[in-house]
Amino acid sequence: MNGKVVVFTTGGTIAMRYDPEIGGAVPAVSGPELIEAVPPLADVCPVEVREFSNIPSPHMTPKRMFDLAKQVEKALEEPDTLGAVITHGTDTLEETAYFLDLCIKSDKPVCLTAAMRSAAEISPDGPKNILCAVRCAACPEARGKGAFVVMNEEIHAAREVTKTHSANPKTFASPFWGPVGYVDADRIIFRRDSIEPQKIHPESIVDDVHLIKLVAGADDFLFNYLVDKKVKGIVVEGFGRGNVSPGAFSGMKRAVENGIPVVLTTRCLGGRVLDVYGYEGGVIRQKEAGIILGGEINGQKARIKLILALGMTQDREKLAEYFDRP
Repeated sequence: MNGKVVVFTTGGTIAMRYDPEIGGAVPAVSGPELIEAVPPLADVCPVEVREFSNIPSPHMTPKRMFDLAKQVEKALEEPDTLGAVITHGTDTLEETAYFLDLCIKSDKPVCLTAAMRSAAEISPDGPKNILCAVRCAACPEARGKGAFVVMNEEIHAAREVTKTHSANPKTFASPFWGPVGYVDADRIIFRRDSIEPQKIHPESIVDDVHLIKLVAGADDFLFNYLVDKKVKGIVVEGFGRGNVSPGAFSGMKRAVENGIPVVLTTRCLGGRVLDVYGYEGGVIRQKEAGIILGGEINGQKARIKLILALGMTQDREKLAEYFDRP
């Protein structure tokens, strides 16, 4: 390969070892050590390691994602860079992947990867995942397709992928759509194109945005608290097509009346929210009240999108234009 792949390390299980004094895995492996554990990388292309952080992924924040995006963008601007790989913890991987998918301007590949088993466990999956991610990032056919999550030799679009199991190495999946391709022994194979990446390029982000998942009997308590706290945005995971309980609907309306944008998603694994039902709390009534329909992205990704979109505009109508679209 005529060019390099830049690997940004952020931490996660892939960079952890077992600490006998603590009795659990903790961040311990440096970026260069991660790469040294993958000798076959020498047969792919030159790899340059840049250590961004070494934190558990529950410690990842939108502000850190924004800083990471800036560093990745800068690396991709270098003429000899083929693409970028980010090693990450699995717990918030899909959120960072979607953040980068939305705001990276370059069409060069950005591949995120991780591990479900630390280096201290039997058969760690990190080294093979890193190898596959670097091969994908160096692949010319991967350009212009947005950010990927590369795990277990599968390539998933950041817009579609989610973590489905708390412990199984085959945890990342794209419900209803499946992977866009896979990493074979001799080459990268893409089997389908995902939708054209949507882009949002704010100068700054607004991260005071909160996600509420609804359950049977949900009332307006959490909404009233967030309204009184004067948060900048709320995302709601409703039932089915996006319908909500009467109590939750009351709280959502109060938020809108106080100038807080409310984005509606579904707690289901797939499907769009849609104005089909007209009862109290139905999506028809919600649209009339000014709630923004989020489309078919899940709650955590809708929050990421709202965080970025609020960096572009505070206007509800303009915010709505970012949602319910591919």
